Amino acid sequence: MIKALLFDLDGTLLPMDTEQFVDQYTKALAPEMAHVIPPEKFVKMLFKATAAMIENKEKEKTNKEVFEQAFSKESGVAWERIADDVDRFYRDTFPTLKEHAGFEPLARQVVQAAMDQGYKVVVATNPVFPKAAILERLRWAGIHDFPFAWVTVYEETHFCKPHPEYYLEIVERIGVKPNECVMIGNDMQEDMVASTLGMKTFWVTTNRIDRGKPVYRVDQEGSLADLLAAIREQTGIFCSV
Repeated sequence: MIKALLFDLDGTLLPMDTEQFVDQYTKALAPEMAHVIPPEKFVKMLFKATAAMIENKEKEKTNKEVFEQAFSKESGVAWERIADDVDRFYRDTFPTLKEHAGFEPLARQVVQAAMDQGYKVVVATNPVFPKAAILERLRWAGIHDFPFAWVTVYEETHFCKPHPEYYLEIVERIGVKPNECVMIGNDMQEDMVASTLGMKTFWVTTNRIDRGKPVYRVDQEGSLADLLAAIREQTGIFCSV
């Protein structure tokens, strides 16, 4: 029996061209660090530290710790020197980036339907951003006020997508087994990889991302409207019989 639904955020519940958004994000963030690091260098260090965080599989460190240590090592600048500036950016400037994301009214209906059916609901977004940034994006999607079982943020997680360990950390956190979960997302390589653990998968057709390989099992696919109907009517992989 399915007990938990895991939802990707960007491109699934929040329409977004990720590449364009990241470009606007770095253009906004880098100048605010210019008093310590030249913008061009900052962006390079940001990407290197993010890559180190995504590749990391040491569960002794949170994603946040891996990122900050990698940034300090690559840049030669202690993270503490810019920590307050980064916090201020996420508080004051990051919300203005909302204009570079879309809005999907069905997102709230889908989450509400999942809650109504009694599922534990997790926002399984790749935890490469701090909590402030992810909660802000939940506001953009209009789903910030739901009682989620967990929202994966980089302060609290130890792995990133597409590592299966990321999904194992979720099931351990919320107290379910992989085969009691459905992972819902638009990305073949980052989201459907959950199938390797025995999770059911729903591949959202909107904003679909597929890099060609590897290819993972898809148990059901369709639009958010199709997903909403399946959850409400308890059909397909959501059938409780």
